[in-house]
Amino acid sequence: MRHRRIQRAALLAGAALLGAHFSIAAFSQAPLSPAKIQLHGVISGYLEPYFTQNWSLFAPDPTKDDQGIVARAKCADGAVTRYYDVTGPLIKETQEDRFFPSRTVRLVSNGLNQLNDSDDLLWRLRQKQKEENDEDSEAKDGKHDVPLTPYEKSQHKDAERSLSRFALTQIRNVCPDGASPTAVQARMYIKKLPPWSQRNNSKAKSVLDIYDLPWKKAVELQ
Repeated sequence: MRHRRIQRAALLAGAALLGAHFSIAAFSQAPLSPAKIQLHGVISGYLEPYFTQNWSLFAPDPTKDDQGIVARAKCADGAVTRYYDVTGPLIKETQEDRFFPSRTVRLVSNGLNQLNDSDDLLWRLRQKQKEENDEDSEAKDGKHDVPLTPYEKSQHKDAERSLSRFALTQIRNVCPDGASPTAVQARMYIKKLPPWSQRNNSKAKSVLDIYDLPWKKAVELQ
């Protein structure tokens, strides 16, 4: 009798957990509402990264750009170094070993995804608002832009810290006499490639967007 009670309680607890899980997943795909915006951080914190819900399976977004980071350092004497490529060597290392590729490059790609990640509906709403602002000259001051949610702000700070910390590990010996840098600044670049329809057009050019992350002190990244 006791065994049956324990088994029944376990089944009920499992059913409740599954019900809660599928309810949260379904709510994440519900239309945008004040409640969804307010609970966005809690929902995303539970679903990501293993239970993320999106429509990519039905409408995949092929790679259209080349993105990565470069970084520069500030030395003890106050001098600032030039920018060093952080992503390039990692990609080359991965391509040179197809059977057992290094996973280090994912530290950068994951950080960039986290920095650019947003709820699909919020992203669409911001795109729509951007188009309306482009048409309305009085709204170009950005006052009507959809602000970041508290969860997105926290996520962006974590991504900035993660990318800056990794960049620091890659440029530790760039200061004179091999001294460690006192601060580091990472720069994200997104090179938008010409569309596939323009592959044979020799005049088609890429568009480069650059976003500078804030300076981070080395002691804060340890």
